[in-house]
Amino acid sequence: MNELLRRLPRTDALLDCDLGRNLAARYSREEVLDVLRDTLSRVRESLLAGASAATPDIQDAAFFETLSTRIEAKRRSSLRHVINATGVIIHTNLGRAPLAPEALDAVREASESYSNLELDLQTGARGSRYAHVEALIRELTGAEAAVVVNNGAAAVMVCLMALARDREVIASRGELIEIGGGFRMPDVIAESGARLKEVGATNKTRLRDYEGAIGPDTAILLKSHASNFRIVGFTTAPTRRELADLARARNLILMEDLGSGVLIDLTPYGLPDEPTVGEVLRSGVDLVTFSGDKLLGGPQAGVIAGRRCLIDRLKTYPMLRAMRIDKLSLAALEATLRLYRPPHDPVGRIPVLRAIAQGPGVITARARGVADNLMGDPTLDVDVVDTVAFVGGGSLPQQGLRSAAVAIRTDAISTAALASRLRAGRPPVIGRIADDRLLLDMCTVEDVQIADIAGAVRKALEG
Repeated sequence: MNELLRRLPRTDALLDCDLGRNLAARYSREEVLDVLRDTLSRVRESLLAGASAATPDIQDAAFFETLSTRIEAKRRSSLRHVINATGVIIHTNLGRAPLAPEALDAVREASESYSNLELDLQTGARGSRYAHVEALIRELTGAEAAVVVNNGAAAVMVCLMALARDREVIASRGELIEIGGGFRMPDVIAESGARLKEVGATNKTRLRDYEGAIGPDTAILLKSHASNFRIVGFTTAPTRRELADLARARNLILMEDLGSGVLIDLTPYGLPDEPTVGEVLRSGVDLVTFSGDKLLGGPQAGVIAGRRCLIDRLKTYPMLRAMRIDKLSLAALEATLRLYRPPHDPVGRIPVLRAIAQGPGVITARARGVADNLMGDPTLDVDVVDTVAFVGGGSLPQQGLRSAAVAIRTDAISTAALASRLRAGRPPVIGRIADDRLLLDMCTVEDVQIADIAGAVRKALEG
């Protein structure tokens, strides 16, 4: 063992040989030194663990090519394009909603030059960044006014801070939700400086529960959409109209966090009757908050729509600046909202809506395309199976969509190893494992990605 360790070359010797100097000139001395130290450390650990591995040869070009590959891997962008074959359309871990081509064009235009972000081109005076989307939101939802911030949680937070700090917020126990990452509505309310007053029970909250809880310090009646769960069976809840009438009678604000704001009717595509933002506002809700990167199909953003007098208060609230939307997200949001206006067809142009609306026959055909591409490999067991896809992102909980997946199994490596190799590919392909088979769900795959998936599977088998 000691002899093997002594035979390991020194890092300076490797750096000073011809191949080492060429590699340092190609990249940098610091990068080569870093990867050399790491590689030699791994060899030492392998030898100490009892592995019978040959020590690197400083004249071996293949060894230095391995170093080059590792440097290239380190230089590669950490945030990269992946193929989503999970069957979850709005996948938070995978970046949620892909943007429409029009939104991508808008981001490119806003980023490659200066823009009139906060300049009124007619008067030459300072303008408002919110003006670029406010009229569109009003048109699409019927709201009196609107303002946007950097995400949905910020939208809720700024409303509570500006309108209920040091006062009470009344919410049903059945709506004290927890969203992704462990963030809970009671914690958000507490951090805003407001005081939470819970009413009702988990499954039943009545109008009289709200009435009995209202006191001199009450500012807001808060509704929260059950974004990622359902309570079914023995349940009761007051209607929005009933809560709106109560809020008006007591001079309070009725606010609803929709989580994922829907702007169009999705029932023609087999989804449940999800209230649109416009319907919620017409029912008498004073303020509605929702995300831009969920069912709306745009970039990360938080939209606040409702009564003008309340939106005006938010616009002058100092913390709004800390949560403001940046110009690239604003450009993408404006372009996405414009796709909801005639003569555009949002379902045909916005990727999230297009994925929801596609029929199971289209998805199955896509799965067969991948399977046919792989059938010639004798080491693979490939089949097309029926699956259930989901909207995801805290939208339409437990509502499945008919889908199809390519089911893959091989004796060459374990299913977990195959999934791992696909994740390490270029581009990475992300699927899911069920019954010891790798499922690549085609609901979330584009037609142009069929060949890429088949090629990625072959490369994964090659190791």
